[in-house]
Amino acid sequence: MKWTKLYNLKEMNSYQYIAVVGFIMTLSAHAILWIQQKEVQTFWALYVCWAILFLLGSIANLRSKPNEGHQHHH
Repeated sequence: MKWTKLYNLKEMNSYQYIAVVGFIMTLSAHAILWIQQKEVQTFWALYVCWAILFLLGSIANLRSKPNEGHQHHH
């Protein structure tokens, strides 16, 4: 198993990459709302969604065969 597939952006599949970008964007939006002193009750659910997407993408990426190359399969 190649563990760099979990943290190296070049080795992530599209699901992992979308989850990382989504997490960063959600964190940014959360910070903007915090600065403006506004609150959204169910904002935490977005973090759960990104974590699940990253987990499923990681499982798929780690189970992929090494000779498949860097092509993204959906």
